[in-house]
Amino acid sequence: MEREEAEMKISNVKVDMFNWASEGWKTGVGTMFGQTQTLGIVTVETDEGISGNAFLGSSRMGAQHYAPGLIEFIKPMIMGRNPQDIGAIWWEMWKANRSVATNVIGAIDICLWDINGKIANQPIHRLLGTCKESVPVYSSTAYHATKEEYVEEALKFKEMGWTAHKLHPHGTAKADIEISQAVREGVGGDMELMMDSMWAYQYEDAMRVGRAIEELDFYWYEDPLVEEDIYNYVKLKQKLDIPIMATEYAPGRFYGMAQWITQNATDILRGDVAITGGITPMMRLAHLAEGFNMKCEVHHGGNSLNNVANLHVTMAIPNCEFFEFFPCTGANEFGLVEDIQYVDGYVHAPTEPGLGYEIDWNLVKREHTGTVE
Repeated sequence: MEREEAEMKISNVKVDMFNWASEGWKTGVGTMFGQTQTLGIVTVETDEGISGNAFLGSSRMGAQHYAPGLIEFIKPMIMGRNPQDIGAIWWEMWKANRSVATNVIGAIDICLWDINGKIANQPIHRLLGTCKESVPVYSSTAYHATKEEYVEEALKFKEMGWTAHKLHPHGTAKADIEISQAVREGVGGDMELMMDSMWAYQYEDAMRVGRAIEELDFYWYEDPLVEEDIYNYVKLKQKLDIPIMATEYAPGRFYGMAQWITQNATDILRGDVAITGGITPMMRLAHLAEGFNMKCEVHHGGNSLNNVANLHVTMAIPNCEFFEFFPCTGANEFGLVEDIQYVDGYVHAPTEPGLGYEIDWNLVKREHTGTVE
């Protein structure tokens, strides 16, 4: 009887911290992004020399808020484990979600998928089951002070050949309706427009804005109410014809989404690899939606490498129609030698093994502030 080969084992987990400097920007509800944040590179090393990477942190909240929990709670849990046991490891990590944020769980999960793609010498989406090679991308705004600036930005992307554009307006019904009307008038009827209110309204204003953008033929109405208000989401969906999208922040994340379907609270599900907790639960969320013939649109991941992981998920599910470019200035792009390329309003499937995008280690070395392990 031949002796079985020893399993690959996780030998170390560390987070390299480096500065991410950019101009400050915000969304209409006042959420601030940018300026100087700390981005982390999570590295899961194995005893066979194959490593996986993910970024930790975003332009809103730096990695220093997350790295200590990753090292204290998650690292001891996965040391010595086989990195190919992705499902088992994810389930063990998820049980720690009261101690660490979902994007910590997501970062480790992405690292494991990166390792497995490198083992197989295939892009991650091939391991997940490739459904398509390209999807249209939509431009997604930050805050602008005037409706004219919103119009100018939408026209810029329309002239570049992009076919869809999403507004993050001011977060008040009157202003948001005026902005929506101005942008629709500016771009005409041959560009899809979406609205993301970022949980800004009470029910009454959510209804007013919904009625207005229905008349303007908007494509979807995203997060008009806070994620706890499923009762009023049900009412809103009953009274509006525009498709409602909710919500990446559903309590319980993947495990909390079934009630949104069974209570008829949304038309389209939403998630991303950071907020939902990795590639593993994002695939489950998309398949849950698929079982009800619903779409599951992938939300921006908060940093460049998360967005690459999102891209793999998008290419491996049949029910995601678009890819999000947020914000329109490219302010969330940082840390890669070359970021995701958008050609004529489309984004294409990665072709290299694992995540398939190269980290700019020279940049990391210049901006390095420390290693946590």
